[in-house]
Amino acid sequence: MIIVIDPEKRTKIPFSRGILTRSITSTGVDVGIAYSIAAEIVKDLERRKVKLITKDEIREIAYKKLLEHGLKDAARKYLFWHELRKLKYPMIILLGGATGVGKSTLATELAFRLGIRTVIGTDTVREVMRKMISRDLLPAIHTSSFLAWRELRNVPRDVNPLIYGFESQVRYISVGINAVIERSYNEGFNTIIEGIHLVPGYLTLNERSFMYMITVRSLEALEARFYERARYSLRPAEYYVKNIEDIIHIQDYLVKKAKEHGVPIIENIELEESINTIMTHLMKEIPKRLKERGIKLEI
Repeated sequence: MIIVIDPEKRTKIPFSRGILTRSITSTGVDVGIAYSIAAEIVKDLERRKVKLITKDEIREIAYKKLLEHGLKDAARKYLFWHELRKLKYPMIILLGGATGVGKSTLATELAFRLGIRTVIGTDTVREVMRKMISRDLLPAIHTSSFLAWRELRNVPRDVNPLIYGFESQVRYISVGINAVIERSYNEGFNTIIEGIHLVPGYLTLNERSFMYMITVRSLEALEARFYERARYSLRPAEYYVKNIEDIIHIQDYLVKKAKEHGVPIIENIELEESINTIMTHLMKEIPKRLKERGIKLEI
């Protein structure tokens, strides 16, 4: 057994090929290639009969292996994420977007790539609030986001009822979301939050928050996603397809809010491309924010 030593924490843990594979995939390398490289590293260590090794030594070996495979850009990214982890820089990543655009899938994959354990959906926040607050008190939170307008009385005549109802739901759910953001920030742990209720202007963000608005190209693309999702979940596609025009209207509203607040908009055509877009943006944005605090990444 190979034991990994962390001199700073004074801990010893068994070497994990899975953890090494995950750290390599954070560079955008395909998981199959990452696993193959991790396997090569294990084989080399066993051949050399290495029993104890430090995290920094593993980092150096992995970096050289990436270069050997001609993955120069991936090697640079590997050093970036490794150094960022050493700084213990907590991130709060928020993935907004209309129903069905692929936020949950992106959040799960992003969490795997970055080694983030906490992933929270705003639907979960809404469900908790539903259990705590009766329908009589807050009817807007007790239905789907695109049907909230039906629960409201005295909707002003000069506004879009759909957006008015959606904003009403968002206003209440944002109280819980902001509490999650504040807790993550104060306790310093990495968190990914995804959901339709992440609307720019309603959230209290900070220098460690990174928000992205996820979209789909067309109504047809969204419909296809609903039927694909129904294959693996209990959510019937027909329920969403019946309301698909309203969902697209909400997407238009979310895109408008994202543009107003300078939030990056990502058209989610292919999972890997979307993940790489987010991670590339993080690699550009994080050093800027660190520099403002007088911190420079050594890569």
